[in-house]
Amino acid sequence: MSQVTPRIELRTSPHLHEGPSVDQIMRNVVWALLPICGMAVYTFGVSVLVLVLVVVATCLLTEYAFSVFSGAQQTLGDYSALITGVLLALTLPPGFPLWMGAVAGFVAIALGKVLFGGLGCNVFNPALVGRAFVQAAFPVAITTWTPALAPGRFLEFIPSSLAVPLSQAPDVAQWSKQVSVDAFSGATPLALQKFESIVSDPLSLALGLVPGSAGETSAGLILICGLYLALRRMLNWRIPVAVLLSAAVTAAAFHWFDPGRYPDAVFVVLSGGLMLGAWFMATDMVGSPVTPAGVWIFGALIGFLTVIIRLFGGLTEGVMYAILLANAASPLIDAITQPRVYGERKRTNRR
Repeated sequence: MSQVTPRIELRTSPHLHEGPSVDQIMRNVVWALLPICGMAVYTFGVSVLVLVLVVVATCLLTEYAFSVFSGAQQTLGDYSALITGVLLALTLPPGFPLWMGAVAGFVAIALGKVLFGGLGCNVFNPALVGRAFVQAAFPVAITTWTPALAPGRFLEFIPSSLAVPLSQAPDVAQWSKQVSVDAFSGATPLALQKFESIVSDPLSLALGLVPGSAGETSAGLILICGLYLALRRMLNWRIPVAVLLSAAVTAAAFHWFDPGRYPDAVFVVLSGGLMLGAWFMATDMVGSPVTPAGVWIFGALIGFLTVIIRLFGGLTEGVMYAILLANAASPLIDAITQPRVYGERKRTNRR
C-alpha cells in the first residue's frame, strides 16, 4: 500500500487578494440607485421617469459618439456613463425641460469626463459638472419646483417638461392650481427655511414626501442604499460619515448661537441633496483623496462648505459647489496627508 506524501506550498509575501473590479462596483452602484429612482417616480410621476431616460440616453450616446470619433475602446460596459446619467437626472427638478436635461447629459460626459481623458482621469464629478452648467445656463428652470404627490402625476407630464427651446416655459404655479395643489406646497424645505423660517417635519424629510430635486427628497431611503454599498465595501464609508458629521456639527454650532435664524442639525442633514451627495457623489473614487487622513478632511470640508453656502449664500443649496470645490482640493489634500514611509528618517535642516 503506497503512502501519499503531503505537499506543502510555500509562497512569498505579499499575499494579495483580488478586490472587486470597476465593473462590479459600478454595477452595485446602479442597483443601489434603482430604489431611489423608483421613489422619485412615485413622488413626482411620469415626468421624472422620462427625464431619467432622456438624460441617461444622452450620456450613453455622447460617450459612444466620442469613442467612435476618437477611435478609442468602447467603455459603455463599465457602467460609468450610466451612473453619471442617473445621478445627474436625480439632481434635477422633476419638471425640468427634457431638452435641457439632454444638454446637461452631453456636458456631463463631454466636459466632465471625456475632456479629462475618460474614466479615471476626471478631476470633478461628471454629473455635478453637468448640473453646474445648467445651473448657470438655465437658472429659472433649475430653480422651478413642483409639488410632491400631485394628483394625476402618473397620467400626465408636468407642463414644463415638454417645453421646447426658445419658447416661454409654462406657468407651473398655474398648473398646480389646475390639479388642485397649492402652489406654495411646491417650495422646497430649504427655501421655506431660508426665506420663510419654516422648518419641515423631519419624518417628511426622511420619507421624501416633500418637493425638491427628483431623487434628493427621501433621505432615509438614500441612507439605506448608501449603507448597502458601504457594507459591500463598494465605497469608503469614512467620506459620507465625515460629510454628515461635519455638516451636523457646523449646523449645531450656528443653531446654538441663534436658534431663531439658523436650522438645527437634523434638518440640515435630512434636507436637500446632502444625503445623496454624501453617499453617491463625494465618494467618487477618482475625485476623492486616497490617504487615510485625507478622506476625513475631504468629507469634513464638504460638510462645512455645504452649511456655509446654505446659510450665507444666495442659493438655498450648497452641496454641488461644496463637492466640486473639494474635488479641486483633493490633490492638495492627498499631498499634505501622505503618511511617512516606514523606516524613513525625518528630514532635518543642516547648515
